[in-house]
Amino acid sequence: MLVLLGHLHGTSGFPDLGIEPVFGDVANLGVVVFFVISGFLITLLLLKEWDRTGVISLRGFYARRAVRILPPAILFALGLAFASWRGWITLTPTDWITSLTYTVNYYPGRSWWVGHLWSLSVEEQFYLLWPLAMAVLGPRRSMIVAGAVVALGPVSRLVQRSAFANSPIRDLEIFPSVADALAMGCLLASLRARPDSERVLGWLRKGPIVGGLVLVAFVVNRWRTYTLVNAFGFSLICLVIALAIDWAVSNSAGKIGSFLNSRVMVAIGLLSYSLYLWQQPFLNRHQTVPITAFPMSLVATAIAATASYLLVERPLLAWRSRLRAR
Repeated sequence: MLVLLGHLHGTSGFPDLGIEPVFGDVANLGVVVFFVISGFLITLLLLKEWDRTGVISLRGFYARRAVRILPPAILFALGLAFASWRGWITLTPTDWITSLTYTVNYYPGRSWWVGHLWSLSVEEQFYLLWPLAMAVLGPRRSMIVAGAVVALGPVSRLVQRSAFANSPIRDLEIFPSVADALAMGCLLASLRARPDSERVLGWLRKGPIVGGLVLVAFVVNRWRTYTLVNAFGFSLICLVIALAIDWAVSNSAGKIGSFLNSRVMVAIGLLSYSLYLWQQPFLNRHQTVPITAFPMSLVATAIAATASYLLVERPLLAWRSRLRAR
């Protein structure tokens, strides 16, 4: 929802809500939330598999991820290919190469049409590395690696901005500079799995504390254009997101839990992957054609995402459940 809101800003017909001057780039913040949640959920699943079987099946993990991730992405790529063939959009050969190899986060010259795939590239790199680390090192030692990634995140961002100060690579979302968001989620899953997790996290599970920290995270996000704030403030934002996830999971029966579990929010959750894929062509502030104007742009995004979910995702999710059982 933060990504949709951030990308709607500046498009034709959408009112200026004055969000960016107060809270900064909320679309990017939404992606950071996604990273922490992803690290948390993937690690939770891997820890459960380790406890159940004593090993982690890399073949099973990669097969399930491929079934989940690749078919909707292929459908989106076919949509881009058709639009490019019709002359509606222009994609460079490098756009195609980096998109199909999930390396968009290393390409500073990417076009708008595939620009959002940088986050999915980071996610695929995480899928490649993290299960392998847990399978080889085991849960305990792999968490040491995750802790090191969190600790080195600010260093990586400082080095990147210093070494490439006058280059488009200066703020590029290379894996070492954003991986601590995923690692923070990994650590949260490991911490919650410990018997003494309540003693460690109990005092942080109070609503006023978490609410105050979330507000701080939004304020810090506003000033992330500054090098030191970007280096260390990003780490703080990831920590706050992790605490918010822990609070939400621990308080799922309250009013906020009821809202998050409502039919509307669950529907958005089910469509979230396809929504993220298909919003980019329509929520385009660089175009003035009718389909990129609000509210038609949002309607078109919803239609494309729903079609992708019903035609591709839902049938394959059912098949993936049978694959997991095997």
